[in-house]
Amino acid sequence: MSNISGFSTTQIASFSTVQVQAWTTADIASLTTSQVAALTTDQVVALKTAQVQALTTSGVAALTTTQVVAMETVDVAALKTAQVAALTTNQVAALITEQVVALTTAQAAALSTAAVAALTTTQLVAMQTVDVGALKTAQVAALTTTQVASLITEQVAALTSSVVAALTTTQVVALTTDQIVALTTSGVAALTTSGVAALTTTQLVAMQTADVAALKTAQIAALTTTQVASLITEQVAALSTAGIAALTTTQVVALTTDQVVALTTSGVAALTTSG
Repeated sequence: MSNISGFSTTQIASFSTVQVQAWTTADIASLTTSQVAALTTDQVVALKTAQVQALTTSGVAALTTTQVVAMETVDVAALKTAQVAALTTNQVAALITEQVVALTTAQAAALSTAAVAALTTTQLVAMQTVDVGALKTAQVAALTTTQVASLITEQVAALTSSVVAALTTTQVVALTTDQIVALTTSGVAALTTSGVAALTTTQLVAMQTADVAALKTAQIAALTTTQVASLITEQVAALSTAGIAALTTTQVVALTTDQVVALTTSGVAALTTSG
């Protein structure tokens, strides 16, 4: 059994980096939370990857933000998912850009919802696209509107359909027009009906015609009359016959003359059966 746990915090902090590197993984695992918090930044930097992985989850949570920032990126990338899940909001918010970039896909998916909500916009933008794409629905739902609006287009395009479906109406409204354009066709089709109904006319007009064509009948039926009237002629022409047939009477009445003229012949035929 390791005797390291018997040392005082003052003694722990006095060990040289060479001595620290000589500790076994069992020694590291036996450290109390107070001892972990007592490690100097030089000692933290000196820890080998295997030693960092040997830290208990409570030990990881006990690290000060100064210690966390001192961790080498290779050690951050080596953290076990259970260790990442144990990180506090203050620790996550303290991560420097290089450390955020170093996170693996599995680690990103292991972050607690509170930790995800604690990410600064700078950190979020620094996150690799593949990591953003791996975020779970609960994690994305925890993002603030400011965080959502800060996502770069490549990150938005990487969002899975299940994640897009989990967006709240306030998050949907927070999307910029560039982000709306960046959404994949499957992503747009995954928006909830309440999410579609929450889109501003500016957002709706920015939607690519291919995405408008992919809208489900329930999504089209959820559009407000103001939204329907805001559609540009290219978008109206792109509507599927099933989509046009799904228009309610009030939606049909909201169509402008230019929009009606823009309908394809099959669209006009479908219009007679709508409402």
